[in-house]
Amino acid sequence: MTVELLIGGREVTAQGNRTFERRDPVTGDVATTASAASVDDALKAVNAAAAAYPDWAATGPGARRMLLLKAAEALEAKTDEIIQLMITETGATGPWAGFNCMLAAGMLREAASITTQITGDVIPVNKPGSLAMAQRKPLGVCLAIAPWNAPVILGVRAVATAIASGNTVVLKASEMCPAVHRAIGTVFQEAGFPDGVLNVITNAPEDAADVVEALIAAPAMRHINFTGSTKVGRIIAQKAAAHLKPVLLELGGKAPMVILEDADLKGAVNGAAFGAFMNQGQICMSTERIIVHESIADEFARAFAAKAARLPAGNPRDKVVLGALVTLDAAEKMDAIIADAVAKGGKVLAGGTREGSVVTATVIDNVTPEMLIYQEESFGPVKPIIRVKDDAEAVRVANDTAYGLSASVYSADISRAMKIADQIESGICHINGPTVGDEAQMPFGGVKDSGYGRFGGKAGIDSFTSTRWVTIEDPAQQYPF
Repeated sequence: MTVELLIGGREVTAQGNRTFERRDPVTGDVATTASAASVDDALKAVNAAAAAYPDWAATGPGARRMLLLKAAEALEAKTDEIIQLMITETGATGPWAGFNCMLAAGMLREAASITTQITGDVIPVNKPGSLAMAQRKPLGVCLAIAPWNAPVILGVRAVATAIASGNTVVLKASEMCPAVHRAIGTVFQEAGFPDGVLNVITNAPEDAADVVEALIAAPAMRHINFTGSTKVGRIIAQKAAAHLKPVLLELGGKAPMVILEDADLKGAVNGAAFGAFMNQGQICMSTERIIVHESIADEFARAFAAKAARLPAGNPRDKVVLGALVTLDAAEKMDAIIADAVAKGGKVLAGGTREGSVVTATVIDNVTPEMLIYQEESFGPVKPIIRVKDDAEAVRVANDTAYGLSASVYSADISRAMKIADQIESGICHINGPTVGDEAQMPFGGVKDSGYGRFGGKAGIDSFTSTRWVTIEDPAQQYPF
């Protein structure tokens, strides 16, 4: 498949007709040949977005809503095609790809619904005969940088609320899934959005740093949102700060699931398996630390390992639960994590094997702070069980990480669970549910090294608009001189 850039409503080739290849992580075959945008190409996309901005910002909420609803329908109609693209480019399973399309369509409909919720305030004023207001105004051109792991969800999330709020957008596609992210641009075209409202840039991996730096520095660019690793997020935040441009960052995670001794054991096992192994553990909210009260740890570990051992892994084109990791390097990283844990006293209860880029669902018990798997985000299907003595230790271990995105607490005592949840440092916490969960209307984001700002619903309006103070005053008012 060949993918071209989308700039100003037109499909264009990159400068010099440069391209790059994305290979299937399972077969090694070329999945996509994509245009390799230069810095000049990226700046053309910014200029196209800037040219489209005045008219789009002046477009009424009803018209924006109609187009976003049409985009949701167009995305749903393209689901089968996008599923195949995701399988080929990222090694994802069909059900995960289908869920991506379903939730992303919901995000477009949620964005449509907020077009009339971008409201302001009338503020009491001390000056007689005056009216003071706070208005929410679009920011201008926004840069959206989305990752490969949930490419439709996160690609749509990066652009939908921004566009609903009256901004125009340049979406910088992931080098891992250029065709999937370019398909989002096609969806907006088919829905009838004006030229330049959404532009899509694909670039070769070796050009990423220069392209992103140019996009951030472009004078017309007014806001950046990024979903991806904490390492890259720091760089983007620093680049944006040099230009005094705001950023919304949703970064890495090391999500804890705390399981107390009174928890529904079957429910906890099922929630842990879903949170740990959905999309091979390649989700920012993936359960990365299973913290279990020692009095039930043996029973939980047996049941959890048994469930993990039953999860089939293999080519995502087959009927499997776990498909491939996105690259062979990512899969080989799992080997190193497992070896480190075993060398330091960890016990592999299930899995621990790999065939190419496919890694089986792996459970490691007796994990301690000295092990890589205790602190580092695995971003794969290798998960630790950490045993604790009481609630206080459970909270301490849950917070013993630089990250703070999602968390979970399992207990039959809701008051007790709430007390623990209130002490966990995370932007999201679920009680008696897995760490992995998302709905379009929810405020989504983290704390600490997991980033700052929020996507979703009304919180997204705050992220993609600014507040402007406006007054209407008496022209005949008196002045002291």
